[in-house]
Amino acid sequence: MKPLKRILAATDLSGPARHAVDRAYRIAGATSAELTLMHVVNQGGLDALRQALGGQTAVVEQRILDEAREALTRLASELGRVPAIQTNTRLATGTVLAAILDQADAQDADLLVVGSRGESFLRHLLLGATAERLLRRTRRPVLVVKQTPHEAYRRVLVPVDFSPWSAAAVHLAQSVAPGAELVLLHAYEAPFEGKLRYAGVDEATIVLYQDTMQRDAQMRMQALISELALAPGVARIDVRHGDASQIILEQEQLTDCDLIVMGKHGAGMVEELLLGSVTKHILAESTGDVLVSTLG
Repeated sequence: MKPLKRILAATDLSGPARHAVDRAYRIAGATSAELTLMHVVNQGGLDALRQALGGQTAVVEQRILDEAREALTRLASELGRVPAIQTNTRLATGTVLAAILDQADAQDADLLVVGSRGESFLRHLLLGATAERLLRRTRRPVLVVKQTPHEAYRRVLVPVDFSPWSAAAVHLAQSVAPGAELVLLHAYEAPFEGKLRYAGVDEATIVLYQDTMQRDAQMRMQALISELALAPGVARIDVRHGDASQIILEQEQLTDCDLIVMGKHGAGMVEELLLGSVTKHILAESTGDVLVSTLG
């Protein structure tokens, strides 16, 4: 399990975005990671300001930057009450996405933390778009915070598909949420299952087919637990038949999980531009926080 050393939390300084910063502080406190709190002043807005104000631009622009710096420092002071956490603040100007990616590379961040929405409807659209674009562009784990943090993560849902990513996802979950209970979930549908009835296969044969898939999945889950060498009580396994997106959202509620760890899936050039359909659906519909990562 790779420990977290450096966390980058990006904020637009809105109220809802404060939740993401709060969560980042809690994770840093639990893992002793260094935390950088970042705000980006959009260069496009500054350019528009220059066009509108002409000669007065420099004074107004400096005031905007000073206010943003003060707000960032104040936020760090209000939330950073744990002396052991090493905290830095970073104010940047430029394109929001590019600035975050550049800072993540500069400090070699192990985890990026962002909010799922901004303060207004417009900010909701902009920040949501930034979070998704960030997920498309980076190979670093990204935590999308949806809920107000009240405590450390208690229970983490990790959907697994037995690809090489599965073990990495469990390790990532343990790094971000040390001490939390893990729920390892595998949702399956038998290949061509929907066409069997259409092809005239009797129901007893279909049920036998599903039972075989279920037993195989259970055995592979036990093998994964052994491979990970997880201590007793750290994880429980759950194998469910049905659509993966629906099963994941149902189990999030039934098992009272406050974090879902998902894979972006794919490390090639094409996959790098695409989020898996299940991951996109969970990001949009889950009630709790979602941590997304590639195999890396």
